Amino acid sequence: MKSELQSFPRVMGIVNINDDSFSGDGTLDVEKALRQSVQMVRNGADIIDVGAESARTNRDAIAEAEEIGRLLPFLEAFETACREIEPRDELQMWPPRLSVNTWRSKVVEEVLGTGRVQIINDIGGLAEDTNARLCYEFGASLLLMHTVGLPKVPHTEQQYEDVWVALEQFFEERIERANRAGLDDEHLILDPGIDFAKQCADNLAIYRNLERLTHFGLPILLPISRKTVIGDVLSIDDPSKRDAGTIACLVRGLIAKADIFRVHNVKAVADSVRVIAAIRGGMATSA
Repeated sequence: MKSELQSFPRVMGIVNINDDSFSGDGTLDVEKALRQSVQMVRNGADIIDVGAESARTNRDAIAEAEEIGRLLPFLEAFETACREIEPRDELQMWPPRLSVNTWRSKVVEEVLGTGRVQIINDIGGLAEDTNARLCYEFGASLLLMHTVGLPKVPHTEQQYEDVWVALEQFFEERIERANRAGLDDEHLILDPGIDFAKQCADNLAIYRNLERLTHFGLPILLPISRKTVIGDVLSIDDPSKRDAGTIACLVRGLIAKADIFRVHNVKAVADSVRVIAAIRGGMATSA
């Protein structure tokens, strides 16, 4: 039986409360971040994924207290801000869900303790089970992203004999770890980790054979937005100019039955999803 996340292609909007986002759209102004998130919701975002620390490895990590201090005012104001607007249409998940992009357990505990967060986007790859146990304790879902090693550490030289063997083994292990911590499969989402500890050829191989992830039966999140692999293929250095390539990755993801698409340009992606759904003549991604 399909979950709400799998019943129609879902759009996750990216909000960065930092000043060093790779795409140049971050801000330390919480009010500005709220305005960005509200506009994304108006444009059709089903989920807002907010992060306070850039994943860029050429930037120093910030302190846990600073990360928490950036996040909490946004979390406190988001639900109220969304009450003032209406859903885009009947296809949008409503009310929109809130996801926090982090990896440190102290931050996870603090944000889940607000009762306002439904998803933890763990960019640390669940190296141990604390974040899974916290999600179980607070009734949140956990997004398992494939990576190698800790965040904020460069892994640009990582090589795989077969990236798909590595991905499938990783998810088998992490799903089992999350289950042992109490999380059932209904609270798990898989992310193949495009650009994280991967070369261009690895990323393309993931897109090429993305259907292989569906055998886990869990929602699949595809982080398609303005990725380095798009820049490599199109020779575009400026991430903000990679939206056409992002739409190409969206189409591939829809064909492969991915469920959630994490993006900066919500309007372009939400519009595309609805046109493709209309062409298919139905709401299901498997149409």
